[in-house]
Amino acid sequence: MKILITGICGFVGGYLSRCLARAGHVVCGTRLEGERVPDFLRDTEIHVLDLTQKDAVGDVLRESEPDAVCHLAAQSSVALSWRDPAQTWEVNVIGLIHLLEGIRAMDSNPRILLIGSSEEYGKVTPEEIPLREDHSLRPGNPYAAGKAAQEMLGRLYAEAYGMDIIMVRAFNHTGPGQAPTFVIPDFAKRIAAMEKGQMPKELLVGNLEVVRDFSDVRDIVRGYAMLLEQGRAGEVYNIGSGQGYSIRDLLQRLLAMTVEAIAVSRDPARMRPSDVPVLIGDIRKITDHTGWKPEIPMDTTLRDVLEDWRQNDGLPGRK
Repeated sequence: MKILITGICGFVGGYLSRCLARAGHVVCGTRLEGERVPDFLRDTEIHVLDLTQKDAVGDVLRESEPDAVCHLAAQSSVALSWRDPAQTWEVNVIGLIHLLEGIRAMDSNPRILLIGSSEEYGKVTPEEIPLREDHSLRPGNPYAAGKAAQEMLGRLYAEAYGMDIIMVRAFNHTGPGQAPTFVIPDFAKRIAAMEKGQMPKELLVGNLEVVRDFSDVRDIVRGYAMLLEQGRAGEVYNIGSGQGYSIRDLLQRLLAMTVEAIAVSRDPARMRPSDVPVLIGDIRKITDHTGWKPEIPMDTTLRDVLEDWRQNDGLPGRK
C-alpha cells in the first residue's frame, strides 16, 4: 500500500514513516517550503505543499496517487492559535477541505486517517474521566475548535460521499527528537545542560499538578499504522496510554535519572492556569477493534528523551 503522510518531516511524521516502511508499505509525504528533510527521508518521495493552496493539493494527490493518506500536517500550537486564530483555521480547517475535495476528485477512494487531539474534549470534570469517544466535545481554544471542526468534516464527507475516513483523538505523546516547546523534552534539555555545567542547577517550573495521559510516540504511530489497516471507516478512536501522569511525577522520574542535585523552583512567568486539571482517555475501543495497546513503559520513554539530549542536544529529525 502506498501511503501519503502530510507533514512527514515533523516529529510524528518521521516516526510514522519508519513504522509504515518497516511494515512493508511505500511511503511518500508532504512538507512546507524550506522545511528541513531529515537524512532518513532523503530517498523518500516528498512534495512541497501548502495546504491552503487548493490547486497545489490536487496536483500532489494526482502525482502521488496514494492508497491511503495520514493527515498530520497542522498548525499545532495552542498559543499561536490564540495569537492568530485565522491562520490556524485556514491551515487546519480550510486546508483539510482542500485535501478532502482533492481526494474526492480522484478515481480511487483512498483510506484517510485524520489526526485529531484530546484538546477537543476541553473542560471536563474528574468525574467524567476516563473520556470515551462518545463524550461531548467542549474545545477551549482555537486550535482545539479547529480539530473538532476537522472531525465534523471527516464525518460529513464519510457520510455524504462514502469516503473511507477514520478519525483519531490523540492524547499527549513524546519521545526522542520532540521540540523543547513541550514539557518533557523541555525538562530533559535543561537537566542535560545542567549535567554539562552549561546552566545553574535550578529548574524553574510552572504548574506541576496538571494530570495528562502520556504515551510514547513510537507506540502512537504503531497505533496509527494499525488503524490504517484495521480501523473501521467513519469511526473515532482515542489513542493514548489510558493512564494519568502528573507533571510533577514525570519531573521527579527524570530527576531520579541524574546524579546532579537540582533544585526545583516555581516561576510565576511559567504558571498557566488550567481549567482542565485531569485529562485521561478511555482506549478500550481501539484495543477492541485493532488489538493495539501501549507497550513502552513511561520510564523507558523518559530515559530515552533525556539520553537524546545528553548525546545529541535533542535535535529533531534524527531519530
